[in-house]
Amino acid sequence: MSDCIFCGIAAGSVPANLVRRDDDVVAFRDINPQAPTHILVIPAEHVDSAAELTPAHDHLWARLLHVAQSIAEDEGMEPEGYRLVVNVGRNGGQTVDHLHVHLLGGRQMTWPPG
Repeated sequence: MSDCIFCGIAAGSVPANLVRRDDDVVAFRDINPQAPTHILVIPAEHVDSAAELTPAHDHLWARLLHVAQSIAEDEGMEPEGYRLVVNVGRNGGQTVDHLHVHLLGGRQMTWPPG
């Protein structure tokens, strides 16, 4: 989608502090971090939100989670723990209409999250 900022990041036309890139997934540091480590993991292809996922996306969904897990290990978050968040829709806190997983770590998380 031409007006999607995350599509621009995935395509390389919008600059971002990349952490990981492969054919399916792009991960980059959030420009407005909510924790010492805050990385967004997105599919390279445009999917509006988790609500749009179908069984045909199972591989992609699994890939997003595995990449987030791998990055958490690389960033040293594994021993203390981390949080994965997927916001869906406006009331769920989604502000960019492109599926993304927030990987948050480096501090104690609270519950409920907000």
